[in-house]
Amino acid sequence: MTTPPTTPRRPTAPRRRRLRRYIPPQHGAWAMLLLPWLAGVLTTGFTWPHLPLLGAWLAGYLFSYYLLQAVKTRRPGRVRAQLCLYAAPTALLAAPVLALRPQLLWYAPAYATLLAINLGYAARRNERALLNDLASVAQSCLMVFVCATTSTAPPAEALPAFLVVTGYLAGTVPYVKTMIRERGHTGYYRASVAYHLAILAAAAWWHQPIAILFALLLARATVFPKRPMAPKQVGIIEIAASLLLLLILAVT
Repeated sequence: MTTPPTTPRRPTAPRRRRLRRYIPPQHGAWAMLLLPWLAGVLTTGFTWPHLPLLGAWLAGYLFSYYLLQAVKTRRPGRVRAQLCLYAAPTALLAAPVLALRPQLLWYAPAYATLLAINLGYAARRNERALLNDLASVAQSCLMVFVCATTSTAPPAEALPAFLVVTGYLAGTVPYVKTMIRERGHTGYYRASVAYHLAILAAAAWWHQPIAILFALLLARATVFPKRPMAPKQVGIIEIAASLLLLLILAVT
């Protein structure tokens, strides 16, 4: 007698819960981490130290996420395993990059200051505050300059990419609030539209292809908050915007 073929089993619920313990439920953060790194590499050239830099950058984010959770909950023991898991790869991957490019330590005071802002808001359990979100954006955008220094390019070479990435990611802060947590909030909606109008005007004066991108971003900031959309749809649209941004940087 033959036995019926077996089908692959999906991960059990306990296994999925264990995985969630070590992977933050912050899906938008991955785009915010990868976009500046890709923009920096595209505009200043790829070198092999960029790979361990990326690994340290991602592992460092995971470590910082659980560090902020420890501060917020005031129960560091709950995330000790996560902190131990991500501290080692962060240090091991960062070490060769810093050995090759010790000038990267110039960015340490800026990152320490921005992380201190995040820690302060976590301690007050107010991590959704606008300033806290902007501090996180600033941390991400500095990676454009970090990539330039890693490839030994002058900072001026990375400045246009830094401005474009910062202009885009800073705009996502009020826009995403109007789509999810602050949907229907007139003040946030007006602030989001006003910001995108201002950044479009600056882009039109500076660089026409970039102005096309920010014109599209203005349209989505104006129209989409008035339509019902799931968070997944919001995320897909931002992925498309990020890819368009990278395409414009690559061809201009």
